[in-house]
Amino acid sequence: MLTIGGLCWLCEMPLHLSRHGLCACCLRHLVMPPVCPRCGLPATPDLPCGRCLRRPPPWQSLLAVTDFAPPLSTLVHRLKFSGAPELAPVLARLLLLRWLAARREGRMVRPDRLISVPLHRRRQWRRGYNQSDLLARPLAHWLGCDWQPDTLMRCRVTPSQRELTAVRRRRNLRGAFRCTQDLAGLHVALVDDVVTTGSTVAEICGLLNRAGVASIQIWCLCRTL
Repeated sequence: MLTIGGLCWLCEMPLHLSRHGLCACCLRHLVMPPVCPRCGLPATPDLPCGRCLRRPPPWQSLLAVTDFAPPLSTLVHRLKFSGAPELAPVLARLLLLRWLAARREGRMVRPDRLISVPLHRRRQWRRGYNQSDLLARPLAHWLGCDWQPDTLMRCRVTPSQRELTAVRRRRNLRGAFRCTQDLAGLHVALVDDVVTTGSTVAEICGLLNRAGVASIQIWCLCRTL
């Protein structure tokens, strides 16, 4: 999919390859600070942090492009709330580049199945699409992974997480998801746009672990630090 006019989505300079969406200069400025490879929070890289040693999250690794801050947070907001689905392949490519770099460092295995965080059908109807689906679809194609958008279902409407505390976020999501397929023994990657407190992905990971998955990676564009 070509971006509008072949210009960089951030600096609006002409692109050599318009399908990339971001110029090389802007791409170099999308840097993630040193974080724990498991929870994605600030720590010495390459080793699990003290938080994860004391109370490990229900996944094995977390991959993010940047902190939830401009300029990437601006593009994520446009994708989610400004009706700009054409941004999804551009942002998915950023995740692909991060994953390839982590794979070269020996920190990631290729998953058997990509799973996108679902929206309730009512919210998806209002938005017109699920942004996590739009990210997962090209990633699955590029990596040769299985992806089926109905692997998970959101079985009840929940209030928006944005204004809730961490404790209320966890309570808000209890029993909100259902797994519809057999995932036993699979290495899976859960794709979302933003991980804030981790309540959503933790609730889903609990469900996936009970379904017998072999391992879980979290892939997100932004991780709130």
